[in-house]
Amino acid sequence: MGETRRTFGTAPVFFTAISTILGAILFLRFGYAVGMLGFLGVLLIILTGHLVTIPTALAISELATNEKVEGGGEYFIISRSFGLNIGATIGIALYFSQAISIAFYIIAFTEAFSPLFDYVRDHFGILLPRQVISIPSMILLALLMLKKGANLGVRTLYLIVAILFTAILLFFLGKTSYQLSGAYEVFSLRNMDKFFMVLAIIFPAFTGMTAGVGLSGDLKNPSRSIPAGTLAATVTGMVIYIFVAWKMNISAPPEELVSDQLIMMKIARYGKIVVPLGLAASTLSSALGSIMVAPRTLQALASDRSFPSRRLNEFFARGKGKSNEPVNATLITSLIALGFVAIGSINSVATVITMFFMVTYGSLCLISFLYHFGADPSYRPSFRSRWYISLVGFLMAVTLMFKINVLYAMTALVLIVLIYLFFDKYHKDRRGFEAIFQAAFYQVNRNLQVFLQRRNRIARQQHWRPSVVCISKDSFRRDHAFRLLTWISYRYGFGTYIHLLEGYFSTQTREQAKQQLELLIKKSDVEHSNVYIDTLISPSYTSAIAQTIQLPGIAGMENNTILFEFDKEDPVNLAQIIDNYSLVRAAEYDVLVLGSAPVPFACGQDIHIWITPYDQDNANLMILLGYIISSHPDWRSSSLRLFATSSRQEVEKTRTNLLTKISEGRLPISRKNIMVIEKDEETPFRELVNQYSTEAGLVMCGFISSQLKHSKEELFLGYDRVDNILFVNAFGPKPLT
Repeated sequence: MGETRRTFGTAPVFFTAISTILGAILFLRFGYAVGMLGFLGVLLIILTGHLVTIPTALAISELATNEKVEGGGEYFIISRSFGLNIGATIGIALYFSQAISIAFYIIAFTEAFSPLFDYVRDHFGILLPRQVISIPSMILLALLMLKKGANLGVRTLYLIVAILFTAILLFFLGKTSYQLSGAYEVFSLRNMDKFFMVLAIIFPAFTGMTAGVGLSGDLKNPSRSIPAGTLAATVTGMVIYIFVAWKMNISAPPEELVSDQLIMMKIARYGKIVVPLGLAASTLSSALGSIMVAPRTLQALASDRSFPSRRLNEFFARGKGKSNEPVNATLITSLIALGFVAIGSINSVATVITMFFMVTYGSLCLISFLYHFGADPSYRPSFRSRWYISLVGFLMAVTLMFKINVLYAMTALVLIVLIYLFFDKYHKDRRGFEAIFQAAFYQVNRNLQVFLQRRNRIARQQHWRPSVVCISKDSFRRDHAFRLLTWISYRYGFGTYIHLLEGYFSTQTREQAKQQLELLIKKSDVEHSNVYIDTLISPSYTSAIAQTIQLPGIAGMENNTILFEFDKEDPVNLAQIIDNYSLVRAAEYDVLVLGSAPVPFACGQDIHIWITPYDQDNANLMILLGYIISSHPDWRSSSLRLFATSSRQEVEKTRTNLLTKISEGRLPISRKNIMVIEKDEETPFRELVNQYSTEAGLVMCGFISSQLKHSKEELFLGYDRVDNILFVNAFGPKPLT
């Protein structure tokens, strides 16, 4: 297929947008708003509405100048920023809003024939349904687009807009006896308790400013035409609405403005002719703009293979001619609109349409804000808004949704969530939602870490929590250390797992490290782990440790604990662990040494903590670690059990001290799970552990520096009747209270 021919400039964007802005509500509902609230009240509504539309116009202008915008308009921008699944979700909602809007405008178009309906009723006694005009009009409009496409649509749009502006000009030139009498109040304000009710009626008048963006696939230079056309239409529409409100306020009394929806006929010069023509032109131009834009949104969705059927995507995406005119998408859109036209009244649906438009506008403003906040260097638009303007637009869109109608706002959001869940399940391979937030998260994380470092609160904090780093060469042989880190970092602690590749840094080792990191991250995803994973290339185990203990912690606090691991059946790396113990202690780290059994952790069994008289500094650390590990769902059916060794004369004192420690620390350890064992000097400590903890899911024992210096590897060996065992060495006391 050849390259799509792009023929449109800025004018179609402007006229499509302005014709949608100056639509049915201008002629049929704006007088009601002025009569109900007064000039100042309507002025406030105009300004409130444009707190959404102007930031959106600025945001979409900015986004359109950052990258090449293809077909699909708003859908294309959102999908390329938030990812295809989020884009498809909002794109579907946007498409149906645009398609149903066609029906809304065609039904409003029939109001231009009110004199005809009144004449037939008065002279022939026949009450004609509005469908006698609306259905043929919809069919003719559909045939026009199917036969001639957007090129004729744009040329027709120029003629219609000329009629529309002529009607508005003659409206301003008209004079009434009420105006000449001077009985009006220029700065009138009333019924402000009805403000949001009137806003719900009037707001759709302001929602057409992005209509021209839907022509993006047909524009010769979207990055120039979209900002220029959209902003010009938005500002022009706002100014016209302000002057229309002023003109209505001075031209008719409030009661007439409220009761007569065609009050403009009485105000305009040649009003009985030009106002029905203007109403017809405004509604027909809005319908024409929507029927040009909606099929292009559907075509773009199908081109991205959004729908769960290859044939359906091919059918919707198929175009005609060099301009790739979306004939099939136009046919489907016309049938949807025709169905709603046949129903005849879509007031409730119109409110949902407003909600979907608000979701779209809020999304565009949010994208702009996140790009500003994230400071992504690839985001270099030639047109720039301001982050605070985009933030105001997003917040106002969300606020007005709920202010206008809570039920419809919730309905729209629930539908959006359901559509997203469908696309997320169908397109599991698509990612991107996290991409735009990633830069923002980087900024938040950076600023928090700098703040914490400057305030130096972590170093002075009273409440200890583990920030554990583990270095392992055996990641693909055993996962015991990784699982232990997963439990520690589930809620209360932080874990960093570093896979070590011993060797020198080179292209080959770097590529190997990247591949292994991908495998470990996939494993982490499967286990829903909160552990941060990385790889390190270093020529030796000692140099790797020296590098690691100098790394900043991922949580904004310094790492304070290191986890070593060895195979109980083949403890070849125990000597390396012992040789590097003094290096780690120089960094003031707590030290954990995990002896991994050939069997996995028995998480359904209890966690046994062993306390001896000579390692009281380790006791609190072991109890805290036991409590933290047991909070993980894997250990929900287990309990903490304390075993303390003591001389005969110290048994009761030891028990009392443990009970006090548990009570003051508010730890969930039952009295029956505390056992004090009388130990004589001839009985080895490991023999007691082997005797009492054979069925334990995890065993913890403390050790001190002098023991390690004296016993070396033997300190960690000989626990043959227990499975996985964790040796704990605290650098300093850890308060339990």
